[in-house]
Amino acid sequence: MSVTISLPTNIERHLAAEWGSAFERKTLEALAAEGCRSGALSVGEVARMLEMSINEADGFLKEREIYAYETLSDIDRGVDLEELLAK
Repeated sequence: MSVTISLPTNIERHLAAEWGSAFERKTLEALAAEGCRSGALSVGEVARMLEMSINEADGFLKEREIYAYETLSDIDRGVDLEELLAK
């Protein structure tokens, strides 16, 4: 799926100057990070979105101070990490 966003021209130029060829990637990363922070995306979905392993996605999110927490009921049921991250 492709997503198009509209930015004021001066902001687009500023970000393009700052990020150069990484503009699209940084935009995708920002969307993935906010999706996880808000609870809309799981770590597994972030990993697929950014074409990373689960461990890489977890590190990516931790760098942005976004932590995936398991619940006590998950611990009691013995849910493994892969299952939690795929939620």
